[in-house]
Amino acid sequence: MSESTETATASLGISGEFTIFTAGELKHRLLDTIDHCNGGAIEIDLSEVSEIDSAGLQLMVMAKRHATSQGKTLHFCRHSDPVLDLLDLCDLAGFFGDPVLIRSRQQG
Repeated sequence: MSESTETATASLGISGEFTIFTAGELKHRLLDTIDHCNGGAIEIDLSEVSEIDSAGLQLMVMAKRHATSQGKTLHFCRHSDPVLDLLDLCDLAGFFGDPVLIRSRQQG
């Protein structure tokens, strides 16, 4: 996990599991990144997320709402395949409003 809040856009990279087992640590990281962002914009890189469950999705919703309540803009970017799969399953891509890669479904 990497983070930077020195520039106009704060960023945080999440790698590995974004699950119930890592939720406590990740919640604090997400909230700290949002709270310490001076520029009002936050970017969360999800490209290295290898697994996500409903707890990870709940943290994404919580982070988005927390940032909005502070008048800050939060974007999730570079969604990994597991993140895209869960967003698609729950039909929540529109809720976050972030650009995501639309994948075609293969019939088999």
